[in-house]
Amino acid sequence: MKRLLGELAESLGARLLGNSRAEISGVASIAGASPGDLVFVEDEKHLAAALRSPAAAVIAGEFAVSASTSRPLLIADHPKLAFARAARMLEAPPATAGGAAEVHQTAVVHSSAVLSAGVRVGARAVVCERAWIGQGTRVGAGCAIGAGVTIGRASEIYPNVTIYPGTTLGDRVIVHAGAVLGSDGFGYVREPNSGRYEKFPQVGRLAIEDDVEIGANAAVDRGALDETRIRRGTKIDNLVHVGHNCQIGEDVVIAAQTGLSGSITVENGVVLGGQVGIGEHARIEEGVRVGGQGGILPNKILRGKGVVFWGTPAQPLREHLRQLATLARLAKKK
Repeated sequence: MKRLLGELAESLGARLLGNSRAEISGVASIAGASPGDLVFVEDEKHLAAALRSPAAAVIAGEFAVSASTSRPLLIADHPKLAFARAARMLEAPPATAGGAAEVHQTAVVHSSAVLSAGVRVGARAVVCERAWIGQGTRVGAGCAIGAGVTIGRASEIYPNVTIYPGTTLGDRVIVHAGAVLGSDGFGYVREPNSGRYEKFPQVGRLAIEDDVEIGANAAVDRGALDETRIRRGTKIDNLVHVGHNCQIGEDVVIAAQTGLSGSITVENGVVLGGQVGIGEHARIEEGVRVGGQGGILPNKILRGKGVVFWGTPAQPLREHLRQLATLARLAKKK
């Protein structure tokens, strides 16, 4: 979707230096740019390479103001953020966003399901009874949308996603291929005499709020008796597991292969690195950052906005590094 550079600058709140009538048709890296593309530079040392590229325009910081070039520049406080927003503006809207729903001839949609205007349902997808899908949402090939599922507007459900009955998704939710949402939690009660396990009821629900993104082959369990909730703006990477009854706050980032046991609370703005493991009933308070492969014990509370934790059991980074240094010295002496 082509946009005039002047329109992009106004929408981004960026200062334009150069031709406002230049047409921008896409975004790219500096190395992969083509005519019509927009690129960005966060560090002055890369500015010359960006200006030598065939890109139509460059987003940069204040350091680029004095650059000697005929190439149009967008000056932004946060070039990478402005670039990301520009990319969204350049995305082509769904061709049928304002028209009737489109259902592939091999898809199966129950007569009681509601498909709003502009919904597209791909090949071999199944939409069960009483499901409701909002305007402009796309359901990919092979998806299974369970009974009573609600999906908001302008969401993207990629192929082979399974959404269990009763799950709710907000607006502009992205779910990548192979994800499973709303499955039973891992809950059992052990019979003392025989040692056998009885399944604990898994009759709660899963609620996913607006602007959440869930990666490929991720799994998010519904609540056992109550609710699992993923709040607005949270981003979950591929191969992440979120157990039953977890409460994930707003704008949380969870990297790949992280595993959350049941009944964990993760407050707003938390960042969890790759392969982090968290025991049941733990609480990660607002703004905490946990490094890759960090281990958080059950019932543990991590607090301190902006504090980085590392290791197993997770400790503040300075303390963790101090202990590693002490162990290294002891090993050297031995």
